[in-house]
Parts: sequence; structure tokens; C-alpha cells
Amino acid sequence: MGRPQLLLVDELSLGLAPLLVRSIYEELKKVRELFGSSMLIVEQNAKIALGFAEHAYVLDRGRIAISGTAAEVAASDAIRESYLGAERAAGEGAPA
Repeated sequence: MGRPQLLLVDELSLGLAPLLVRSIYEELKKVRELFGSSMLIVEQNAKIALGFAEHAYVLDRGRIAISGTAAEVAASDAIRESYLGAERAAGEGAPA
């Protein structure tokens, strides 16, 4: 593969066992550290993608709905509820 400056990765976790997905992301981390490669990753698994990324963009119907550092995006209430499985606390618009 040489010394990649940019890797484009699309739906890495689609159809793979969770252990295999974690293993592949560990290898991508090694590539990033060894070669300083940038990566553009399209991923439905928000939890693993946000754990790996430095910066994130969340698309909604082809438009950027939210962006920021991965930590900022992961901390967003809307993202936690929609993609990470968090529930709203009582009194925050959730049915009682």
C-alpha cells in the first residue's frame, strides 16, 4: 500500500462481527500513527467512529447536521439520543 496520505474508508463495520471491526480499527490506528495518514471514514456505527475520529460530521439527508471535534459531536444531546442510544431525562421532552 505504500505510504498513504489519505485513506477513504466506506462502511467498514457493515456486516462484520464486532470483534473483527475493533481489530480493523486498531490496524487503522497503527497506519495513522505510523504514516501520519489522514482518513475519511463513512460509518453507520457512530460509537466506534466517534471513538476513532478526531473530527466528525453528521449528515442528515445529504446535509451537515452537526460537526466539530469527535468529543463535541459525541457529547451532543441530539447525537447521543439519535445515534448512541441515550435516553432523555424526565422533564426534557420525554414522555412521562
